Amino acid sequence: MLASDNHDLDLNRLLEALLAQQRITPATALAALERAEAQPGDHPLELIADLAPPDPRYPTRPLELDTLCRWLAEQVGQPFVLIDPLQVDLVQVAGLMPGAFAQRHGILAVAVDEHSITVASAQPYQREWEADLRRSLGKAVRRVLASPRQIRQLRPTFLGLAHSVRGAGLAPSPRLGELEHLLELGSKQPQASADDAHIVHIVDWMLQYAIEQRASDIHLEPRREQGHLRLRIDGLLHAVYAFPAGVTLAMVSRLKHLGCMNVAEKRRPQDGRLKTRLPSGAEVELRLSTLPTPFGEKLVLRLSDPQQLHVSLETLGLEGPLLAQWLALLQQRQGILLVTGPTGSGKTSTLYASLRHLATPQVNLCSIEDPIERLEPSINQLQVQPSLELDFASGARALLRQDPDIIMIGEIRDRETAQVAAQAALTGHLVLSTLHTQDACGAITRLLELGVADYLVKATLLGVMAQRLVRTFCPLCHNPGQHGEQPCPQCRGSGFHGRTGLFELLEVSAALRERITPACDLGALRQQAELDGLHDLRRQGRERVAQGRTCLEEVLRVCG
Repeated sequence: MLASDNHDLDLNRLLEALLAQQRITPATALAALERAEAQPGDHPLELIADLAPPDPRYPTRPLELDTLCRWLAEQVGQPFVLIDPLQVDLVQVAGLMPGAFAQRHGILAVAVDEHSITVASAQPYQREWEADLRRSLGKAVRRVLASPRQIRQLRPTFLGLAHSVRGAGLAPSPRLGELEHLLELGSKQPQASADDAHIVHIVDWMLQYAIEQRASDIHLEPRREQGHLRLRIDGLLHAVYAFPAGVTLAMVSRLKHLGCMNVAEKRRPQDGRLKTRLPSGAEVELRLSTLPTPFGEKLVLRLSDPQQLHVSLETLGLEGPLLAQWLALLQQRQGILLVTGPTGSGKTSTLYASLRHLATPQVNLCSIEDPIERLEPSINQLQVQPSLELDFASGARALLRQDPDIIMIGEIRDRETAQVAAQAALTGHLVLSTLHTQDACGAITRLLELGVADYLVKATLLGVMAQRLVRTFCPLCHNPGQHGEQPCPQCRGSGFHGRTGLFELLEVSAALRERITPACDLGALRQQAELDGLHDLRRQGRERVAQGRTCLEEVLRVCG
């Protein structure tokens, strides 16, 4: 036993046990004692972890707080948990005890059912609060041990969000604050009245949490009884929270207001844009899109990671001969380069990274986009506006009168846009654009289907890059058994963290040009491309599997 009941953990006894089991060195123990004198109020395990001593079991890694907490849980016979807010019904558990009570005892409710409540604590021998909780709730108390830092950080979120959702649910109709173009996350909104302060807090929490979880999209979906919040992380949607229906609609209204959209218009789809500033000072841009449904407007927010503004082609997964081949194509003075793939396959990231590679003071880069995905200072960007009869084709023609060297057309959707792109390439411009096709060779037949003459395709098309995004293994838990039965804190037990690209680059050779005819066969084009050395997406996927970066199931999921 490290201590008796109703006592805080004793640093000296902890150090003795850790030394006896050779989990730390004597030098670490002495340093922890010195640190305790300077910081007497800190949790003993935090004092040790803050020293970042080497972990004897993994010499290349420091001994982390979660590892120490897991060790302590084994010593005291309590389950260890990494609290995952995605798995906690915040409204249900946060109202089970007063906030002052939870803070005084350093505890946090993480689950509740008909018969028991599960409470996380970092002080396994403090029990005086258990009897009070049993009496007030009439439920058995199940204790689990968690990181003191995680309990301290999550307590305000759990209690504050639950309070805001309950408060917003009682308000008949939240009154929105003043129009904002820049939302300061983590700061108080002085213009919010008493009624809409709850909605302000909920939206603030949602945006911060989505950014922390590396979400690319936020989905707010109204339903008859409840609205659902889902986040797209590494390409897959995860259910996060269920709000009362009225709260969901109020959140949508506030976000529409912030995104300079017409709050009163609920019958037509709308698009907007919002920039948020995090407490760290970093700014994140969000694209907003609404869609009318029977139960209210569905809202999707696309988050633009600020680090993506500086991402390189190498970071996207282009490497080796494939990268060299693409860079050589980018150096061409005229012609068309296409990037193909389904929605969410990273086409826009590849285009922007390519344009950043080309951007120099001597070059005029122009783009026509719908919508503008990211604001790039090195590109003269034009937004498609159907209400003003400004579409891709007319926008591209306008750009041609701006003395451009390089033109990026967000997407070739119709015959007119395809023909404008071909004419621009013929008149001495490098044109980059996207198409929705399954593979690189399919872009050729798609252009022909759109009505571009075969001789124009032969004369202008330089190359086609088809791509997909696959999830990559989590660097923390890919080694089996490293975290035991406890979900990995970085990937939540999914085994994946982050994504990388699979690429198929078709360079249009002389032999392939001969096969481009009005009635050309897609199979024949693929056969010729393979003879020219094309490595298809599945082949590169197998290479990624062989490198230990992903698995075959993931490659098959995205490549079919």
